[in-house]
Amino acid sequence: MPKQKTNKSIAKRVKVTKRGKILRGRPGRRHLLSVKKGKRRRQLRRGAELGKEEAFRVKKLLGLA
Repeated sequence: MPKQKTNKSIAKRVKVTKRGKILRGRPGRRHLLSVKKGKRRRQLRRGAELGKEEAFRVKKLLGLA
């Protein structure tokens, strides 16, 4: 049986923590940053954790589930 391939488009967009949580970047950090307040830009730097159902789907694409 052949090996399962990792979905590279997902692998580039998410990070898996040591405990198996899936982290993603927040939207809104690409352009028009001069319009946004400093507090909002700082908060956008921090990633967000995926929900339970979505994390399961992503793990399947990464070959972890």
